[in-house]
Amino acid sequence: MPADTNAYGDIFGGWLVSQMDMAAGLIAARFSRGRAVTIAMDSMQFHKPVSIGDEVTVYGEIKRVGRTSMTIAVEAWRRHRYEEERVKVTQAVFTFVAIDDEGRPRAIEQES
Repeated sequence: MPADTNAYGDIFGGWLVSQMDMAAGLIAARFSRGRAVTIAMDSMQFHKPVSIGDEVTVYGEIKRVGRTSMTIAVEAWRRHRYEEERVKVTQAVFTFVAIDDEGRPRAIEQES
C-alpha cells in the first residue's frame, strides 16, 4: 500500500523484513510447539525492489535446530499484478529461541 512505500513507490525494506520475521516466527512456534522469539537476523540481502501492487510471497525452511534455538532461512518473492513470473527479492536467515511462560529459554522437544 502507498503508506508502506518510499518516495519512489518501492516498498520499505523494513515492511518486507517484518513479513519475513512473522513467517519465520510461525514456523518456529509450530516446530517448537510454543512461544519462540527472534534473537538474530543474518545474511539479509535485498535483490530487487517490490512495488505498490506487487504480490509478495514468503517461504521459510528450518536449517538447524539446537537445544533451545532454531535457524530459519527465509525468502521473499514478488509477482507483478499482471504477470506470471515470480522474482526473488529478499533473503535472510533468522534465529529463534523457544521460551517458556516466564520468558526463559526452553528445550525444543524433537520427534524421534
